[in-house]
Amino acid sequence: MDIAITQDSNGQFDIALGDYDLTSDQGLRTAVLISLFTDRRAEVDDQLPDGSNDRRGYWGDSYPDIDGDKIGSRLWLLSREKQTTDVLIRAREYCQEALQWLIDDGIASTVEVDNEWLRQGVMAIYITITRGDGRLYQEAFNYELRGV
Repeated sequence: MDIAITQDSNGQFDIALGDYDLTSDQGLRTAVLISLFTDRRAEVDDQLPDGSNDRRGYWGDSYPDIDGDKIGSRLWLLSREKQTTDVLIRAREYCQEALQWLIDDGIASTVEVDNEWLRQGVMAIYITITRGDGRLYQEAFNYELRGV
């Protein structure tokens, strides 16, 4: 069980409150939101969009419980990219990478990601997760690229 995270119409995330208390998430939504929309540390050979040396990422990834474990996705690296097929392919790979832990930890048997350009600067990300017991979790998210 996770503390539920919500997304408002402006794309901003916040902790969900209900009846003067934190709301819990019994499903996968919060885990998927954190996995996709938290900035994962860039790899050494990744080209950073702002030209700085800031590879971002969660500081706790420096001391993982399991070697190589990282939180978040590298979607942020696409923030100044143009709307091309290559960028869609990279985004799909980044999403798969970010959600791979669900398979590694035995929570899911498969994770499928598809995406498309919705409009100028906005990519749709479609997630289908098959849980170990066969139940499906499906959700679509919009991801805004700021530099387009």
